[in-house]
Amino acid sequence: MADYNDTINSAMQVDGALGAALVDSASGMAMATAGNPPNLDLAVAAAGNSNVVKAKARTMQDLGLEESIEDILITLDSQYHIIRMFRKEPGIFLYLVLDKDRANLAMARFRLSKAEQDLTI
Repeated sequence: MADYNDTINSAMQVDGALGAALVDSASGMAMATAGNPPNLDLAVAAAGNSNVVKAKARTMQDLGLEESIEDILITLDSQYHIIRMFRKEPGIFLYLVLDKDRANLAMARFRLSKAEQDLTI
């Protein structure tokens, strides 16, 4: 079992991690943050990525897809941004910013999956 801080600290152990936030997608509020990514305000990113999650969920509904979002990957020039939905805590996601040159996406996704399993709210 892990609390918010344990979950965020676990995410920050991923190679290349620059910052992380545990986010309530309904409000866009970051419940916990760690790290200090260059030129990135985690609170603003949390709110913005809540809109990404809502837009994707709306599109899936419009398409009649009866699936759930596992994660969303956004690739920038120098960073990866991963949004990992927490299935056992609907409406909660973990947002992780990674340095593209140092990150291993497969390992990052595995670690976020483990963090999801361990989180208790």
